[in-house]
Amino acid sequence: MAKPTLYQDFCELGTELLDVGQIARRVVPPECGATVTLDGYVRKFTNGRETLHLFYEAYESMAIKEMQKLVEQAKREFDISNVGIVHRLGRLEIGETSVVISVAAPHRKAAFDACEWLIRELKRTVPIWKKEVYVDGEEWIEGDSSAETNRLLKQ
Repeated sequence: MAKPTLYQDFCELGTELLDVGQIARRVVPPECGATVTLDGYVRKFTNGRETLHLFYEAYESMAIKEMQKLVEQAKREFDISNVGIVHRLGRLEIGETSVVISVAAPHRKAAFDACEWLIRELKRTVPIWKKEVYVDGEEWIEGDSSAETNRLLKQ
């Protein structure tokens, strides 16, 4: 991952453990009064199936570009100041953080709204794929991203 620069937008992929607090503090400029941070982590059960671990892959160069587009769009649509998105790749164990989205804004409502929009759009449009490994098998989860990913790969 890149060396942190304070108060700038950032989008990163990496395989190291994510420090949610450190990531969140990178988007806190003095003019803001709220930071909303999503800590998405690996859960033990999905749809009634026991999960052993997850594995994430990405089309890395395209994923970063698409995350940057989301940040730009969020800044146009919401009254926010800075956004940081970091997604982990590789094998993740139960309880480990897979994605952190942190949004700084002058007021909390805009930060909440933007953070919720960003995670939904990240799952829908960014070419990051998740394999869930269960006690009784495994499967790749495409979520809402398959149609958009296919469109992007054809460009």
